Amino acid sequence: MENRIKRLFAEKQGGLLSVYFTAGYPNLNDTVPIILELEKNGVDLIEVGMPFSDPLADGPTIQQSSEIAIRNGMTIPMLFEQLQDIRQHTQIPLVLMGYLNPVMQYGVERFCQKCREVGIDGIILPDLPLADYVREYKHIFEEHNLSKVFLITPQTPEQRIREIDTHTNGFVYMVSSASTTGSTNGKAVANTDYFQRVGKMELRNPAMIGFGIHNNDTFSQACQHAKGAIIGSAFIKAVAQEGSLQENIHSFIQSIRTTA
Repeated sequence: MENRIKRLFAEKQGGLLSVYFTAGYPNLNDTVPIILELEKNGVDLIEVGMPFSDPLADGPTIQQSSEIAIRNGMTIPMLFEQLQDIRQHTQIPLVLMGYLNPVMQYGVERFCQKCREVGIDGIILPDLPLADYVREYKHIFEEHNLSKVFLITPQTPEQRIREIDTHTNGFVYMVSSASTTGSTNGKAVANTDYFQRVGKMELRNPAMIGFGIHNNDTFSQACQHAKGAIIGSAFIKAVAQEGSLQENIHSFIQSIRTTA
C-alpha cells in the first residue's frame, strides 16, 4: 500500500499544515476525536505524541501534557487500542512521535508491526541515533512501510543532513532554532540563512519546519522556506482551554489558516 505521507507531498505542493498533539490529553479518550476534528478542519498531517516521562526536546507545555496524559493512563498499548479502527474513519497521514525508550520496551519490531496494522505512516524518535537506525532498525521500518523522519537543526553539518536525507523516506523535520518546542520568541522563522542553505542542497525529501510556529504569521513565513510547518505547543494550549474540544480546534486552525 502506498505510504500516505509520500502521497500527500506528491499531491500538494506547499502550505501544508501538520499538527502535533499528545495522545491522552487533555483526557484519555480524546485521541481519536482530536484526529477526526483536525482532519475536518483542513489539517494535512497529524503527529500523535506518545507521552514519556523525560521528553528531552519538549518545552514546558508538551512536558506538562505528557505528565497529564500518563496520569490519565496513556501507554503505547492503550494508544494502539484507541487507533485500531482509525482507518475506517480517516485516511489522513498519521505519524507517531516520541522517544526510543518506551518503543524499545514495547519491542521495536512489534511496535512497527502494530503501526502497520493500525495504519500509521511514519515515526519520529528524536533520540534514535541515525547510525543505530541504519544498522539495526531501518530494514524493520521499511518492511512495515513506515517513514522514519529525522530532525535537523541550524547546527547540523551539510554532510550529516545529506546522510539523513539518504535514509529518510518521508520528510525532513527542520527544527527552526536551537531551542525546545514551544518557543515564541520570534526566532522561529528568523533563521533564513539556515532555511536557504538547506533549500540550496536540493534534498530528495521535502522539508517541514517546526518548533516555535504558533500563529498565522509564523506559519506563513515558514511555508516560504519549506513545504509546510508543524505546530505543537500552541495547539496543545488551545485544546486545554475552556469550552468544547470541537470549538477550540476549529477556532485555532482557522486562526492559523486565516490572515488577520
